Amino acid sequence: MSSAIKNAGEFVWEVAKIVILALAIVLPIRYFLFQPFVIQGSSMEPNFYEADYLIVDELSYRFRAPERGEVVVFKYPLDASKRFIKRIIGLPGETVEIRSGEVIITGTDGIARTLDEPYIPDGSRAPDMPPFVLAQGEYFVLGDNRLYSSDSQEWGELPEKNIIGRVELRLWPLNDITRVKIPAYQQ
Repeated sequence: MSSAIKNAGEFVWEVAKIVILALAIVLPIRYFLFQPFVIQGSSMEPNFYEADYLIVDELSYRFRAPERGEVVVFKYPLDASKRFIKRIIGLPGETVEIRSGEVIITGTDGIARTLDEPYIPDGSRAPDMPPFVLAQGEYFVLGDNRLYSSDSQEWGELPEKNIIGRVELRLWPLNDITRVKIPAYQQ
């Protein structure tokens, strides 16, 4: 075998090892830890817009339960092939009601609290909704653009098993790269 063919074979083998190593690192991260999500629609405006590129943390909820205020990506309960993005409003065991555009949460302790939502623009409050009781493993989610969102008001509770993960980062547009924070609700 000539040395040129031998050197070409060694080069191809070295490139193949690098590609295999890269895939061995990237694929588990992509499929088990973080995944991209591109927003389609206006249900989360003005906090997220059409074509925003987000990174979803798929690992956190293996160690802890979702929290109120977190923005999550999930399999749509009426068609698991679709992915939705919404904000968690109600937690398992709570009762959620919307009265005069205000979200009222009655906790497992029986105390009703009006949810302070500074991320909701004026004029985008949700229509009234009678009390909705959540069972264990169920969440109530709403879009931030309440008037133009298909969410728990329309199709009901979100089963915990449908939650893919929480939105961690916005990477696009470049002038708005941010870590997504959970709002601090008043007690």
